[in-house]
Amino acid sequence: MEQFASSKVPVSGAGLTRLVGGPGCQTVKGRGRQLCLVVMEKYDCHSATQDYPHPFTHEVKLTRAQRIRGIILGSILFPLRVTLAALFFLIMWPLARLRLAGLSEEERARPVTGWRRWLFHSIILLLSRAVFFSLGFLWVKVKGRRADLKEAPVLVVAPHSGFLDMLVLCPTQLATVVSRSENTSLPVIGALLEFNQSVLVSRKDPESRKKAVTQVTERLTSNGYWPQMLMFPEGTTTNGRALIKFKPGAFLAGVPVQPVLLRYPNKLDTVRWTYKGTTWTETLWHTTSQLYTNMTVEFLPVYNPSQEEKNDPNLYADNVQKLMAKALGVPATDYVMEGRVPVSKLGGLSLPLESPARETLSLLHRNGLEASEVEAALNRMIDRCQSGAQGSKASAEELASVLGLTDRESAVAICDLYSKDETVDIRQFYLSVAALSGFVSFKSLLHTAFTLFDWEGRGSLSAEELSDLMGALLGVPQHSTAELYREASSQGELTEENLLRVLTTHPTYQRVVNEYLQPEEAGSPPFTPMANGKAVNNNRNMHNGNEPIHYNKKFE
Repeated sequence: MEQFASSKVPVSGAGLTRLVGGPGCQTVKGRGRQLCLVVMEKYDCHSATQDYPHPFTHEVKLTRAQRIRGIILGSILFPLRVTLAALFFLIMWPLARLRLAGLSEEERARPVTGWRRWLFHSIILLLSRAVFFSLGFLWVKVKGRRADLKEAPVLVVAPHSGFLDMLVLCPTQLATVVSRSENTSLPVIGALLEFNQSVLVSRKDPESRKKAVTQVTERLTSNGYWPQMLMFPEGTTTNGRALIKFKPGAFLAGVPVQPVLLRYPNKLDTVRWTYKGTTWTETLWHTTSQLYTNMTVEFLPVYNPSQEEKNDPNLYADNVQKLMAKALGVPATDYVMEGRVPVSKLGGLSLPLESPARETLSLLHRNGLEASEVEAALNRMIDRCQSGAQGSKASAEELASVLGLTDRESAVAICDLYSKDETVDIRQFYLSVAALSGFVSFKSLLHTAFTLFDWEGRGSLSAEELSDLMGALLGVPQHSTAELYREASSQGELTEENLLRVLTTHPTYQRVVNEYLQPEEAGSPPFTPMANGKAVNNNRNMHNGNEPIHYNKKFE
């Protein structure tokens, strides 16, 4: 479900963290209660969590016996169950439309009451349960008590695992949801969203977001006039091994919320559909190929916000996230999905969990480019940027030519790491890749970046130009650089000297530079240690173990 973007985020580690039981009890800011929160531990990339480096990836792991069993059962159950589900959906389609049929726009803007509500609501609820029953959800275990409308106008549900989570609408009596406006064009789904009187929001239209915020706030503060709402505050699906940062949409009104936990206690974890890994069709196949799938819905006590939380929706969201994470026994992280990029947050900056520049270097390595060839290509790029003759955008063909790639598909793959079309901003490519390749010091690289984005030659950057510069260095767009701008600007001006000082001395931003804008240690993939006391660095330059690494300069 689409929620609303957060503009203020706390600092967190760059790696996946977990909550572990321990003596360290921490008071949650804004609350009088104590939550035994946390010892923060970073998972090593080669530890037991190697298959799940972050919450946005999931794959169904099958043994040979499970695979054979799945093929046998799936060949029978999959077509039968999908056909039954489709049949129930087709029955629901006209009935859902009938609920609002004949009503004016003004009447549709008010909650449905009377016979239209009790008649159609009961039928659609029954058919909705029939859909999930036919898909193998024979039982749903419910723990706790669902709060009534006046106790908690909104239910916040986590973790959000995939489209099958919508089964939670049955034990919540088809609570009103927030959805993307694009979904209204889908067969059946559009009719059900109309029936539900859902709040619709467009990802592409900022005005739509503002209107949705207003609608949600009005409904949540209507004192029972509108039905109870249900939101997935994570805003996207995960593998359930951590709770990602909650978006503040459900908390903007400052009203009490009821946390709702979803669990799937099954031998095979088949229901999750994430950014990477199992596709939605595989999710449907694996789930319907089981004899049955268990789901547990747990209603936690209503959470009444403090005055401080009412005044700060982000704080409110963070505290509810920590409470739910503790109940689930998983980490509460600062990971978010921005656009189509999974990131963590540090000092307001968005730090990619999968660095485009690191992926690019890996692709170049697999295409056989040596360090000298990469360096020469970067030199050609910076010459083009500084000349300004051809503009900052390059097509896949131009990128392949500059890099010396014979395979166009590799150039397209690199473009896809940075943008949604087959182009790339040469400045972003150069700065992000040069930072990790280590051919120049960070000080020199920042000077180049500053010069590229101070295109008027004023000797200072605006807030927008700083966002563009940091986005180029990190390889992903930056939307919240106000904190960095405040730290680095003096008398309203942000100079190169001040920016360098903050990035290299401020504890938070120094960490960003050290962890995200420096070459990997020799021996890290895709470049590995070699025999005879020598190692290959990230750019495949050979150096003796007893000699200094000439390229791995930090700030000088």
